Order: sequence, then structure tokens, then C-alpha cells
Amino acid sequence: MPTSAAAQTASDQSVIYLNQAWSQDDREWYYSFSQGSAVLSYDIFLNLEIVGGQDLFRSDGNLARYGLIPTTANKYNPDALPIGITKTVVAAAVKGWPVGEYMGPNCAACHEGQLDYKGKHVRIDGGISHTFDFQMLTRGLDDALQATLTDTAKFDRLAARLRASDGDAKERLRERLEAEAARVHEYATRTSVSPYPWGPGRIDALTMIQNRQMATLTNIRENTATPIAPVKPPFLWNAPQGLWTQWAGIIQDPINRNFGETVGVFLPIDLTSKSPEEGLFQSAAAIGELHRVEHQLGRLAPPSWPEDVFGKIDREKAKQGKAFFMTLCAGCHNAWPYTWTEPNKYGKRFILVGLVPQTYVGTDRTQFEAARPFVFTGAVGNYLPGEFKGKPMVPADLLFVVGQRPILERALSQLKLTEAQEADLHGYRELPTPRPPDRVYKAAPRDGVWATPPFMHNGSVPNLYEMLIPAAERTKRFYIGHEFDPVKVGLDTSAASGTSLMDTTLLGNSNAGHSFQNGPRGNGTIGPLLTDEQRWALVEYLKSIPEEPGRVTPFGGPPEKP
Repeated sequence: MPTSAAAQTASDQSVIYLNQAWSQDDREWYYSFSQGSAVLSYDIFLNLEIVGGQDLFRSDGNLARYGLIPTTANKYNPDALPIGITKTVVAAAVKGWPVGEYMGPNCAACHEGQLDYKGKHVRIDGGISHTFDFQMLTRGLDDALQATLTDTAKFDRLAARLRASDGDAKERLRERLEAEAARVHEYATRTSVSPYPWGPGRIDALTMIQNRQMATLTNIRENTATPIAPVKPPFLWNAPQGLWTQWAGIIQDPINRNFGETVGVFLPIDLTSKSPEEGLFQSAAAIGELHRVEHQLGRLAPPSWPEDVFGKIDREKAKQGKAFFMTLCAGCHNAWPYTWTEPNKYGKRFILVGLVPQTYVGTDRTQFEAARPFVFTGAVGNYLPGEFKGKPMVPADLLFVVGQRPILERALSQLKLTEAQEADLHGYRELPTPRPPDRVYKAAPRDGVWATPPFMHNGSVPNLYEMLIPAAERTKRFYIGHEFDPVKVGLDTSAASGTSLMDTTLLGNSNAGHSFQNGPRGNGTIGPLLTDEQRWALVEYLKSIPEEPGRVTPFGGPPEKP
């Protein structure tokens, strides 16, 4: 593969792929594989109209309004759905989900980036989508479904497209539509509703997973928490190799991490039946696909700056910036060839990531405060361990972690894995994995970070340059534009290429902390006041890594200790 801008699709010559060590087949599968999410019957989704018009909801023009990236048909995506919108086959009925084909998202909807610059589109595999507005897509789909149920002409046109011509067929269609629309309506008006819009490229995934698992699927609405801690999706290269994942460094086991994500986005699960014999903990978990994507992400290289698109890197300045980085930043963020853990019982080592207390780094703390402290247990309570068994109410974090365990264990038991296969599925982590430290933020290696604006875990800083100035001097209100800024390395902050306003004074949006300023370290100050020359040198260095295009970090550690 070429070393920077390269292989372009036949349908869109403006799309530029970087050397991230994936083939085109790898990309196409990743864009469209099913992770088990089942939102709406596939035939209904393909033929549903938008609210206020007769255009199809699934049209590229409509879905692009929500920031989804259109793509062409291929063997994995015969209906040419945008990146991250997929077909799921529910082969065995789960309570509330009959056997059939469904539309659902996969991880690429949020974890695939594209940087627009002067009419060109630089695709970032495993990056972040700063354009996709998940919250508004859910609301738009809800509006379209409600309009179809109440507008006779709309419903009749849907029925005609689905060849439901007689009265009985139309009645069956209406019953199916009502049940599925109710599921979407619950998600749009309760699970994901927040005091103000999150905006594109941000999602309070943890709260929505908890809401769906502990409130919606259990039918205990009192357990609903308000999703007030939206974060940007983290980039995925080096995630399988890292010791901890998620912004707060809360998990090591990859199958638990990937399975938990699907719980939040419409994985069919039964949490209301009285016992496992009656269906409790049954799901449509796509374990094989979640395992495959983890393996594929393990051979994804961080993207290298395309000099032929964004301009030449000043190598001498980058060299100076590297010296500053190694002095000021590498203690938390690690740097190639990385510092690794000691080998575990499988002989695997993992990249050490900084776990920095929130009180030290000083960045927004809302993520640690969004969840409810206690929740009702419902039918799940009878299957909790130890002293919590049968309790009507338990700490929310306990039910969140322990409550997922029997769902995943039931799915895994059906696969009849060998010991070696099970170790592979868990990413060769030693089980049980350690409890995560409390209230820390993960500081991962910065290779490819240039391609993931806006910055901070909540997307509150528009460019890399502002990450290096005193926090008080950062832009407090800016537009999240579509156009890339290759100078400060971030997004256009005017209203010229984007209309979503980021207001960092709102709860969950703070851009405080991670500040370079005079004074003692801690309480948000992580380094000294830098000169402008030092800042630009650091920006140039961050543009230059990885220094070897297409370099894949070896899973389990390099052959010999660096």
C-alpha cells in the first residue's frame, strides 16, 4: 500500500485512504458488519419516509444530514447504506424481537473519521466521526415512525412498497410498526434525552448502556439516569494492545467492552422473564463478529499525516517538538516503541497507559457523576452474587457490571469454546481482571492523534494548539465545523462549515484542565507555561507521528523487550 494518500474509490475520486495496513476488503467489512444491534425491521427501514415529505429516510441525502458517511454497494452492503448502518439477522427469537432481518448500527458509525479539506475527503479508519449526530438521528427516526403511524397516506405508501395490499396484511404491518416504533420512541424520548443537545461527534455511551440495561430492558423506568456526560468516541488503533480502554480506564477485557457497547444500541436481550429457563438473559449477541472486529483492529495502524493534502511537515521543528514531548508528555502518554507491562501467563504484554486522577489533570468530571447511585433490580436481582442476591435495590455500578455477566455467559456457553479459544476471545487477559482505579482519565499514546479533532475526552478543545495553552485562554464557544484546519490541527471553528455550537460553559462540556501554565502541578496544571515556539514545535511533532506510515503495533508486545 502507498505511504500516504492512495487508493481511491471508483465512485468518489475525492476520497483519500491512508496507509493504515487495512485492505479495501477489511474496510468494507468493518463499515457494514453486524454487531447484533436490531433497531427496526430492515424492510421497514428501507421503505420508511422522512417526516414532512416523501423522500426515503434511508436516502443518502437524508442520512447525510445526521453526519453519516455515504458509501457504495458491495458484497457486505448490497443496499449501499452509509458507513455504520447495517443489516442484522436475528436467527433465534428473543423476547420482543421475532426472527427476521433488522437495521442496526455498528461501531463504525461512531469510530470512523473523515477530514474534509478543499474538496478532498481524507478517510480515517478507526478514527472518530466528528459529524455523526447519534442523538438527532434517533429523534429523526422516531419522528418518521410516529408520522407514519398517524398519517394514513404515509402508512399506505409504506404498505404499498412492502406489498401489504389487503386488509389483513396491512393490519399485521401496523402491529409490527407500532411495536418497533415504541422501542425507538422510548430510546429517543427517555434513554438518550438530555437537557441540551450533545451535538455531532459526541455521545454519552456509558449512561445510555446503563439506561438500556437497567431501565428499558428490565422495564424499570425509575432506573433511568440523565445522560449528561457526552464524550467523543475514542480512536481505535492500539486499543487491543493497550492495558486499559475507555476514557476513564475502566476495562481490560475486550469481549466485555465490545459486548457492553452493543447492549447500549439495541442488542435484543430478555431481562424481564422470570428465569433463564423462560428466556431470562437470552440475547442475539454476535460474539463471532465482535471477536473478528477486535482482531482486525489489532492490525490497524495509526494514520500518518498526508503531506500531499495538508502540507509538508517541518521535520526540524518536529524534532524539537519530540524533545519537548519526551520531557513534558511521555510520562503519561507513552511514546513509540512504548513501555509495556511484564508478560502475563499467556506470554502477552500490553502498552502501559497513563491513568491520571481527575483531580490532577482537572478536566471535566461529569462522566464520574452521571450515573444513579442505586437502582432497582427486578428479575435480575434473584441472580446477583453473594449478599446482593434477592435484593430489590443495589448500587448501580454493581448491577451494571454484574448484571451483564449472565447475559454474556449465556451467549458464550452456546459457543462451546476450547480453553485456547476462550483466552483469545478475552484478548489474553488474565481473569478476573483487576478492578479499575477510581476517577482517572486514560492517557494513551498520541500516534495519529492529529486525525481525531476536537480534543479532550468530551471534544471541548477545537485544535491541538489550544491543548498547549493555559486553559483559561481556550475558546469557550465555537462551532464544530466540517472543514479541517491543518495549521492549528483541528476543526474550522467558524459557522462557515458547521452550525453546531459547542458551549463549554454547559454541564459536561468544560474545557478546563490539562493546562500548561505557571504554578504548581496539579488541580488542572500539568506543565509549565510554554512559549509559542515550543507550542508550534509540539504541534509539528504530533503531526509527524507515527513516524513510519502503516506501522502496526504488535499485539502482545514486540518480539523482544524494547
